[in-house]
Amino acid sequence: MYPTFNFSTSNYSNLSDADSLTLQELTHRSVKISIIIILGVMVTLGNIAVLLVITSSVAGWSRNSRYFLLSLTAADSAFGLLVMPLNLWVSLLKDYSEGPDTLCHVVAFCNATVYSTCMYTLATISLERYIAVFYPLQYSTLMTRKRTLLLIAFTWCFPLFLLWPITFPDGVIEVHFSTASLVCNPSYSTNVAYTFSLTCLIFFPCSIVMTYANLRVWCAAKRQRRKLRKYGCALRNRHNVAARVLVPVMAAYYTCWTPCVAVIIYSAVSGSTVPEWIEFVVVWLPTSNGFLNCIFYFWINKNFRRKFHLILQRLALAICPKLADTFGWSSTSSVQFVSGIFDNNMVHERTSSVSSTCTLLSLA
Repeated sequence: MYPTFNFSTSNYSNLSDADSLTLQELTHRSVKISIIIILGVMVTLGNIAVLLVITSSVAGWSRNSRYFLLSLTAADSAFGLLVMPLNLWVSLLKDYSEGPDTLCHVVAFCNATVYSTCMYTLATISLERYIAVFYPLQYSTLMTRKRTLLLIAFTWCFPLFLLWPITFPDGVIEVHFSTASLVCNPSYSTNVAYTFSLTCLIFFPCSIVMTYANLRVWCAAKRQRRKLRKYGCALRNRHNVAARVLVPVMAAYYTCWTPCVAVIIYSAVSGSTVPEWIEFVVVWLPTSNGFLNCIFYFWINKNFRRKFHLILQRLALAICPKLADTFGWSSTSSVQFVSGIFDNNMVHERTSSVSSTCTLLSLA
């Protein structure tokens, strides 16, 4: 008698469902990794270009302003140079069946520190702009080089102090690797008090400072524009410069950071997670703020664009003179352009004490 094999249709369906689920998970994971890599490359290249420009003087930007902008560039660059590689490395090495470990705690600490430093830096830039606009005569006294460096040190050191408990596996909060967002995420529901303390000491103070300072500066610029229009001094074809700068800055900030904080609070209170793709988007959305900062704080400024074109000309002349000739960047015109730019920079450095306020007043 031939042996009989009883294969039920349910076994086939279960096997097929498992295979399709695995294929779907791999597809989602590949898409997520591609998005993360693209974000990392965009943030890194954008901030490298910014760094090449602001390491030297830019017309209309004071020394203190460049210090703050260098700090912002460093914080944004950490998204592409630290946060993205660390989490991709853990996602490739991590055994998803394992629980929390020391590596995940360290990576989560790095993620939270970079995010917090970026928010604090944006708040200090808004504060510096507020002082420059409303206290121009006292600016040099209020914003000395020492105080500027102390503020920058605070933006980098205070998050370390707040977040260091995350590094300990048996510390105040648990950390697990999330397959949805491909990052090591703290389990916020395991310590609701600590979670609310972080949001009250990081997100809300920075948001209040940024909103108040930028709103006051925008109102002041609007009043000045009305006065100029009243006396016939404003050009008709001149755009509302304050709206072009401050509105996108604040819109990008709240768009990138608010969903992430909202999900953190929701997870801490409810103890449940959000859907997979919502978690992925809100976790990595703040990274895009590092690229948007390059546009709103730098590329929209005419003096910055001129300086960047100058650097491109000098690199083209040094690396490939034939390519420079193709674009009409002759060595003679480049030397004249260089001397003109640096002469203007020296004049602005001596006469301008308003730092980033020139972004509102001298934009093209």
